[in-house]
Amino acid sequence: MPDKTHRTTGQGPVAIFLKYFKWAFAVTVLGLILGFALGWQQTGSLNGALTIFFICAVLAVLEISLSFDNAIVNANTLKNMTPVWQRRFLTWGILIAVFGMRIVFPLLIVVVAAGIGPGEALVLAATNPEAYAAIMSEAHLSIAAFGGTFLLMVGLGFFFDHEKDVHWVNWLERRMAKYATVRGIEVALVLSVVLIFTSLHGEADGNSFLISAVWGLLAFLLVEVLGGLLDRRAALAEGAKGGLGAFLYLEVLDASFSFDGVIGAFALSQNLFVIAIGLGIGAMYVRSMTIMLVEKGTLAQYRYLEHGAFYAIIVLSVVMFAQSFVHIPEVITGLGGAALIGVSFWSSIRWNRHSRQA
Repeated sequence: MPDKTHRTTGQGPVAIFLKYFKWAFAVTVLGLILGFALGWQQTGSLNGALTIFFICAVLAVLEISLSFDNAIVNANTLKNMTPVWQRRFLTWGILIAVFGMRIVFPLLIVVVAAGIGPGEALVLAATNPEAYAAIMSEAHLSIAAFGGTFLLMVGLGFFFDHEKDVHWVNWLERRMAKYATVRGIEVALVLSVVLIFTSLHGEADGNSFLISAVWGLLAFLLVEVLGGLLDRRAALAEGAKGGLGAFLYLEVLDASFSFDGVIGAFALSQNLFVIAIGLGIGAMYVRSMTIMLVEKGTLAQYRYLEHGAFYAIIVLSVVMFAQSFVHIPEVITGLGGAALIGVSFWSSIRWNRHSRQA
Protein backbone atom coordinates (compact mmCIF):
# COMPACT_ATOMS: atom_id res chain seq x y z
CA MET A 1 0.00 0.00 0.00
CA PRO A 2 2.76 2.56 0.79
CA ASP A 3 4.38 1.89 -2.56
CA LYS A 4 1.11 2.40 -4.38
CA THR A 5 0.53 5.68 -2.58
CA HIS A 6 3.99 6.81 -3.45
CA ARG A 7 3.49 6.00 -7.09
CA THR A 8 0.15 7.84 -7.20
CA THR A 9 1.19 10.99 -5.41
CA GLY A 10 4.85 11.00 -6.43
CA GLN A 11 4.23 12.04 -10.00
CA GLY A 12 6.07 15.22 -10.81
CA PRO A 13 4.45 18.12 -12.65
CA VAL A 14 6.18 17.11 -15.89
CA ALA A 15 4.80 13.56 -15.71
CA ILE A 16 1.30 14.86 -14.96
CA PHE A 17 1.53 17.37 -17.80
CA LEU A 18 2.62 14.68 -20.26
CA LYS A 19 -0.14 12.36 -19.10
CA TYR A 20 -2.89 14.81 -19.97
CA PHE A 21 -1.36 16.59 -22.94
CA LYS A 22 0.36 13.78 -24.84
CA TRP A 23 -2.38 13.67 -27.49
CA ALA A 24 -2.34 17.45 -27.76
CA PHE A 25 1.41 17.29 -28.40
CA ALA A 26 0.89 14.63 -31.06
CA VAL A 27 -1.79 16.72 -32.79
CA THR A 28 0.51 19.75 -32.59
CA VAL A 29 3.32 17.94 -34.39
CA LEU A 30 0.96 16.53 -37.02
CA GLY A 31 -0.80 19.87 -37.53
CA LEU A 32 2.42 21.86 -37.92
CA ILE A 33 3.74 19.30 -40.41
CA LEU A 34 0.49 19.63 -42.38
CA GLY A 35 0.80 23.42 -42.21
CA PHE A 36 4.37 23.30 -43.53
CA ALA A 37 3.33 20.93 -46.33
CA LEU A 38 0.35 23.15 -47.23
CA GLY A 39 2.60 26.20 -47.36
CA TRP A 40 5.08 24.37 -49.57
CA GLN A 41 2.30 23.16 -51.88
CA GLN A 42 0.85 26.66 -52.24
CA THR A 43 4.04 28.69 -52.56
CA GLY A 44 6.69 26.18 -53.65
CA SER A 45 9.25 27.90 -51.43
CA LEU A 46 10.79 27.30 -48.02
CA ASN A 47 9.96 30.85 -46.95
CA GLY A 48 6.28 30.37 -47.82
CA ALA A 49 6.15 27.01 -46.05
CA LEU A 50 7.69 28.49 -42.89
CA THR A 51 5.24 31.40 -43.01
CA ILE A 52 2.23 29.07 -43.00
CA PHE A 53 3.94 26.96 -40.31
CA PHE A 54 4.32 30.06 -38.14
CA ILE A 55 0.71 31.21 -38.74
CA CYS A 56 -0.60 27.78 -37.66
CA ALA A 57 1.45 28.01 -34.46
CA VAL A 58 0.21 31.55 -33.69
CA LEU A 59 -3.41 30.52 -34.31
CA ALA A 60 -2.99 27.61 -31.91
CA VAL A 61 -1.66 29.96 -29.20
CA LEU A 62 -4.51 32.40 -29.93
CA GLU A 63 -7.11 29.65 -29.50
CA ILE A 64 -5.55 28.48 -26.22
CA SER A 65 -5.34 32.01 -24.80
CA LEU A 66 -9.00 32.65 -25.65
CA SER A 67 -10.14 29.34 -24.18
CA PHE A 68 -8.92 29.23 -20.57
CA ASP A 69 -12.39 30.14 -19.39
CA ASN A 70 -13.89 27.63 -21.84
CA ALA A 71 -11.89 24.79 -20.26
CA ILE A 72 -12.95 25.76 -16.73
CA VAL A 73 -16.63 26.05 -17.68
CA ASN A 74 -16.42 22.72 -19.52
CA ALA A 75 -14.92 21.13 -16.41
CA ASN A 76 -17.71 22.59 -14.28
CA THR A 77 -20.25 20.63 -16.36
CA LEU A 78 -18.05 17.63 -17.11
CA LYS A 79 -17.42 16.82 -13.42
CA ASN A 80 -21.10 15.83 -13.11
CA MET A 81 -21.07 13.56 -16.17
CA THR A 82 -20.51 9.83 -16.06
CA PRO A 83 -17.04 8.52 -17.04
CA VAL A 84 -18.53 7.15 -20.27
CA TRP A 85 -19.77 10.57 -21.37
CA GLN A 86 -16.56 12.21 -20.23
CA ARG A 87 -14.65 9.94 -22.62
CA ARG A 88 -17.15 10.62 -25.40
CA PHE A 89 -16.68 14.34 -24.90
CA LEU A 90 -12.93 13.95 -25.28
CA THR A 91 -13.21 11.78 -28.41
CA TRP A 92 -16.41 12.61 -30.29
CA GLY A 93 -16.38 16.13 -28.90
CA ILE A 94 -12.94 16.96 -30.29
CA LEU A 95 -14.02 15.75 -33.75
CA ILE A 96 -17.08 18.00 -33.59
CA ALA A 97 -15.00 20.90 -32.28
CA VAL A 98 -12.28 20.64 -34.93
CA PHE A 99 -14.22 19.59 -38.02
CA GLY A 100 -17.59 21.05 -37.09
CA MET A 101 -16.65 24.49 -35.76
CA ARG A 102 -13.36 25.08 -37.55
CA ILE A 103 -14.34 23.80 -41.02
CA VAL A 104 -18.09 23.17 -41.38
CA PHE A 105 -19.22 26.28 -39.45
CA PRO A 106 -17.26 28.83 -41.57
CA LEU A 107 -18.48 27.06 -44.70
CA LEU A 108 -22.10 27.23 -43.53
CA ILE A 109 -21.75 30.97 -42.91
CA VAL A 110 -20.65 31.46 -46.51
CA VAL A 111 -23.39 29.12 -47.77
CA VAL A 112 -26.10 31.15 -45.99
CA ALA A 113 -24.61 34.61 -46.58
CA ALA A 114 -23.75 34.11 -50.26
CA GLY A 115 -26.63 31.79 -51.11
CA ILE A 116 -24.40 29.14 -52.66
CA GLY A 117 -24.05 25.40 -52.17
CA PRO A 118 -21.59 23.75 -49.75
CA GLY A 119 -19.47 22.48 -52.64
CA GLU A 120 -19.24 25.96 -54.13
CA ALA A 121 -18.31 27.40 -50.73
CA LEU A 122 -15.51 24.87 -50.38
CA VAL A 123 -14.21 25.68 -53.88
CA LEU A 124 -14.42 29.40 -53.07
CA ALA A 125 -12.39 28.87 -49.88
CA ALA A 126 -9.73 26.95 -51.81
CA THR A 127 -9.51 29.13 -54.93
CA ASN A 128 -10.54 32.63 -53.81
CA PRO A 129 -9.76 33.06 -50.09
CA GLU A 130 -10.07 36.87 -50.31
CA ALA A 131 -13.71 36.70 -51.42
CA TYR A 132 -14.35 33.98 -48.82
CA ALA A 133 -12.90 36.14 -46.03
CA ALA A 134 -14.97 39.14 -47.19
CA ILE A 135 -18.20 37.14 -46.87
CA MET A 136 -17.18 35.98 -43.39
CA SER A 137 -16.45 39.57 -42.41
CA GLU A 138 -19.90 40.72 -43.58
CA ALA A 139 -21.52 38.08 -41.36
CA HIS A 140 -19.58 39.22 -38.29
CA LEU A 141 -22.37 41.37 -36.83
CA SER A 142 -24.85 38.48 -36.74
CA ILE A 143 -22.24 36.10 -35.32
CA ALA A 144 -21.30 38.58 -32.58
CA ALA A 145 -24.94 39.08 -31.59
CA PHE A 146 -25.72 35.35 -31.53
CA GLY A 147 -22.56 34.28 -29.69
CA GLY A 148 -22.58 37.21 -27.27
CA THR A 149 -26.18 36.55 -26.24
CA PHE A 150 -25.58 32.84 -25.70
CA LEU A 151 -22.45 33.43 -23.61
CA LEU A 152 -24.10 36.17 -21.55
CA MET A 153 -26.85 33.71 -20.62
CA VAL A 154 -24.20 31.14 -19.66
CA GLY A 155 -22.32 33.64 -17.48
CA LEU A 156 -25.37 35.03 -15.68
CA GLY A 157 -26.78 31.53 -15.17
CA PHE A 158 -23.84 30.69 -12.91
CA PHE A 159 -24.39 33.65 -10.58
CA PHE A 160 -28.21 33.66 -10.55
CA ASP A 161 -28.42 30.42 -8.62
CA HIS A 162 -30.24 30.42 -5.28
CA GLU A 163 -28.28 27.33 -4.17
CA LYS A 164 -24.92 29.01 -4.77
CA ASP A 165 -23.24 29.57 -1.39
CA VAL A 166 -19.63 30.30 -2.38
CA HIS A 167 -19.16 33.96 -3.34
CA TRP A 168 -16.02 35.70 -4.59
CA VAL A 169 -17.27 39.28 -5.09
CA ASN A 170 -19.42 38.94 -2.01
CA TRP A 171 -21.59 42.10 -2.14
CA LEU A 172 -22.59 41.45 -5.78
CA GLU A 173 -22.92 37.69 -5.88
CA ARG A 174 -25.02 37.47 -2.71
CA ARG A 175 -27.58 39.79 -4.26
CA MET A 176 -27.59 37.85 -7.53
CA ALA A 177 -28.15 34.58 -5.67
CA LYS A 178 -30.88 36.23 -3.59
CA TYR A 179 -32.86 37.32 -6.67
CA ALA A 180 -32.27 34.07 -8.55
CA THR A 181 -35.73 32.83 -7.57
CA VAL A 182 -37.32 35.65 -9.60
CA ARG A 183 -38.47 33.85 -12.73
CA GLY A 184 -36.84 35.02 -15.95
CA ILE A 185 -34.51 37.57 -14.37
CA GLU A 186 -31.50 36.47 -16.47
CA VAL A 187 -33.55 36.65 -19.68
CA ALA A 188 -34.77 40.14 -18.77
CA LEU A 189 -31.21 41.36 -18.13
CA VAL A 190 -29.87 39.85 -21.34
CA LEU A 191 -32.69 41.31 -23.43
CA SER A 192 -32.07 44.72 -21.82
CA VAL A 193 -28.41 44.59 -22.85
CA VAL A 194 -29.36 43.42 -26.35
CA LEU A 195 -31.85 46.29 -26.77
CA ILE A 196 -29.24 48.83 -25.65
CA PHE A 197 -26.76 47.63 -28.27
CA THR A 198 -29.52 47.37 -30.88
CA SER A 199 -30.47 51.01 -30.34
CA LEU A 200 -26.85 52.04 -30.98
CA HIS A 201 -26.96 50.54 -34.48
CA GLY A 202 -28.74 51.97 -37.49
CA GLU A 203 -32.07 50.53 -38.59
CA ALA A 204 -30.69 47.84 -40.94
CA ASP A 205 -27.83 46.71 -38.70
CA GLY A 206 -30.05 47.02 -35.63
CA ASN A 207 -32.61 44.63 -37.07
CA SER A 208 -29.94 42.08 -37.99
CA PHE A 209 -28.34 42.39 -34.55
CA LEU A 210 -31.67 41.98 -32.72
CA ILE A 211 -32.79 38.97 -34.78
CA SER A 212 -29.45 37.20 -34.33
CA ALA A 213 -29.45 37.94 -30.59
CA VAL A 214 -32.95 36.50 -30.22
CA TRP A 215 -31.77 33.36 -32.02
CA GLY A 216 -28.85 33.15 -29.60
CA LEU A 217 -31.21 33.42 -26.64
CA LEU A 218 -33.55 30.84 -28.16
CA ALA A 219 -30.63 28.48 -28.82
CA PHE A 220 -29.60 28.67 -25.15
CA LEU A 221 -33.12 28.02 -23.91
CA LEU A 222 -33.67 25.14 -26.35
CA VAL A 223 -30.40 23.50 -25.35
CA GLU A 224 -31.33 23.86 -21.68
CA VAL A 225 -34.77 22.33 -22.25
CA LEU A 226 -33.55 19.56 -24.55
CA GLY A 227 -30.61 18.78 -22.27
CA GLY A 228 -32.89 18.51 -19.26
CA LEU A 229 -35.29 16.18 -21.07
CA LEU A 230 -32.53 13.95 -22.39
CA ASP A 231 -30.72 13.69 -19.06
CA ARG A 232 -33.96 13.07 -17.20
CA ARG A 233 -34.80 10.20 -19.52
CA ALA A 234 -31.27 8.80 -19.20
CA ALA A 235 -31.40 9.09 -15.41
CA LEU A 236 -34.68 7.18 -15.29
CA ALA A 237 -33.34 4.47 -17.59
CA GLU A 238 -29.80 4.11 -16.28
CA GLY A 239 -29.49 6.15 -13.12
CA ALA A 240 -27.04 8.28 -15.08
CA LYS A 241 -26.34 11.95 -14.57
CA GLY A 242 -24.98 14.42 -17.07
CA GLY A 243 -25.23 12.32 -20.22
CA LEU A 244 -26.36 13.26 -23.70
CA GLY A 245 -27.99 16.51 -22.63
CA ALA A 246 -24.84 17.78 -20.91
CA PHE A 247 -22.78 16.64 -23.90
CA LEU A 248 -25.03 18.66 -26.23
CA TYR A 249 -24.80 21.69 -23.95
CA LEU A 250 -20.99 21.53 -23.93
CA GLU A 251 -20.82 21.31 -27.71
CA VAL A 252 -23.05 24.35 -28.21
CA LEU A 253 -21.05 26.18 -25.53
CA ASP A 254 -17.81 25.32 -27.31
CA ALA A 255 -19.30 26.60 -30.55
CA SER A 256 -20.14 29.94 -28.93
CA PHE A 257 -16.61 30.28 -27.57
CA SER A 258 -15.25 29.46 -31.03
CA PHE A 259 -17.08 32.28 -32.83
CA ASP A 260 -14.60 34.88 -31.64
CA GLY A 261 -11.55 32.77 -32.48
CA VAL A 262 -12.76 31.73 -35.94
CA ILE A 263 -13.59 35.29 -36.98
CA GLY A 264 -10.39 36.69 -35.46
CA ALA A 265 -8.30 34.07 -37.24
CA PHE A 266 -9.10 35.68 -40.59
CA ALA A 267 -6.96 38.63 -39.52
CA LEU A 268 -3.94 36.30 -39.69
CA SER A 269 -4.90 34.11 -42.63
CA GLN A 270 -7.69 33.97 -45.18
CA ASN A 271 -7.08 30.28 -45.89
CA LEU A 272 -9.79 28.07 -44.36
CA PHE A 273 -7.47 25.07 -44.11
CA VAL A 274 -4.69 27.00 -42.36
CA ILE A 275 -7.26 28.33 -39.86
CA ALA A 276 -8.66 24.83 -39.30
CA ILE A 277 -5.18 23.45 -38.58
CA GLY A 278 -4.18 26.22 -36.16
CA LEU A 279 -7.46 26.41 -34.25
CA GLY A 280 -7.77 22.61 -34.26
CA ILE A 281 -4.44 22.33 -32.44
CA GLY A 282 -5.64 24.83 -29.85
CA ALA A 283 -8.95 23.00 -29.41
CA MET A 284 -7.09 19.81 -28.53
CA TYR A 285 -5.27 21.60 -25.69
CA VAL A 286 -8.58 22.94 -24.39
CA ARG A 287 -10.01 19.40 -24.29
CA SER A 288 -6.92 18.07 -22.50
CA MET A 289 -7.00 20.96 -20.03
CA THR A 290 -10.67 20.23 -19.31
CA ILE A 291 -10.03 16.58 -18.49
CA MET A 292 -7.07 17.50 -16.26
CA LEU A 293 -9.20 19.98 -14.30
CA VAL A 294 -11.85 17.31 -13.72
CA GLU A 295 -9.58 14.41 -12.79
CA LYS A 296 -7.25 16.45 -10.58
CA GLY A 297 -10.19 18.11 -8.80
CA THR A 298 -8.72 21.54 -9.45
CA LEU A 299 -12.07 23.32 -9.25
CA ALA A 300 -12.63 21.90 -5.76
CA GLN A 301 -9.13 22.89 -4.64
CA TYR A 302 -9.43 26.48 -5.85
CA ARG A 303 -12.89 27.68 -4.85
CA TYR A 304 -12.94 30.95 -6.82
CA LEU A 305 -11.54 29.63 -10.10
CA GLU A 306 -15.00 29.03 -11.56
CA HIS A 307 -16.07 32.53 -10.57
CA GLY A 308 -13.18 34.06 -12.49
CA ALA A 309 -14.03 31.97 -15.55
CA PHE A 310 -17.71 32.98 -15.55
CA TYR A 311 -16.83 36.65 -15.05
CA ALA A 312 -14.52 36.25 -18.05
CA ILE A 313 -17.43 34.81 -20.04
CA ILE A 314 -19.61 37.83 -19.22
CA VAL A 315 -16.80 40.17 -20.26
CA LEU A 316 -16.28 38.17 -23.48
CA SER A 317 -19.99 38.42 -24.31
CA VAL A 318 -19.94 42.22 -23.90
CA VAL A 319 -16.75 42.37 -26.01
CA MET A 320 -18.49 40.40 -28.76
CA PHE A 321 -21.37 42.89 -28.67
CA ALA A 322 -18.89 45.77 -28.86
CA GLN A 323 -17.11 44.14 -31.79
CA SER A 324 -20.24 44.72 -33.86
CA PHE A 325 -19.10 48.38 -33.83
CA VAL A 326 -15.32 48.27 -33.65
CA HIS A 327 -12.59 45.67 -33.95
CA ILE A 328 -11.09 44.67 -30.60
CA PRO A 329 -7.81 42.73 -30.95
CA GLU A 330 -8.11 39.12 -29.84
CA VAL A 331 -4.98 39.50 -27.70
CA ILE A 332 -6.88 41.98 -25.48
CA THR A 333 -9.80 39.57 -25.13
CA GLY A 334 -7.49 36.67 -24.32
CA LEU A 335 -5.39 38.60 -21.82
CA GLY A 336 -8.49 40.04 -20.13
CA GLY A 337 -9.98 36.60 -19.56
CA ALA A 338 -6.64 35.19 -18.41
CA ALA A 339 -6.23 38.10 -15.96
CA LEU A 340 -9.64 37.48 -14.35
CA ILE A 341 -8.88 33.78 -14.00
CA GLY A 342 -5.43 34.59 -12.62
CA VAL A 343 -6.87 36.91 -9.96
CA SER A 344 -9.48 34.31 -8.98
CA PHE A 345 -6.72 31.69 -8.72
CA TRP A 346 -4.66 33.99 -6.48
CA SER A 347 -7.74 34.70 -4.32
CA SER A 348 -8.33 30.95 -3.98
CA ILE A 349 -4.76 30.39 -2.81
CA ARG A 350 -5.14 33.18 -0.23
CA TRP A 351 -8.40 31.66 1.03
CA ASN A 352 -6.78 28.21 1.32
CA ARG A 353 -3.85 29.67 3.26
CA HIS A 354 -6.10 31.55 5.67
CA SER A 355 -8.29 28.47 6.18
CA ARG A 356 -5.27 26.34 7.10
CA GLN A 357 -4.07 28.98 9.55
CA ALA A 358 -7.52 29.21 11.12
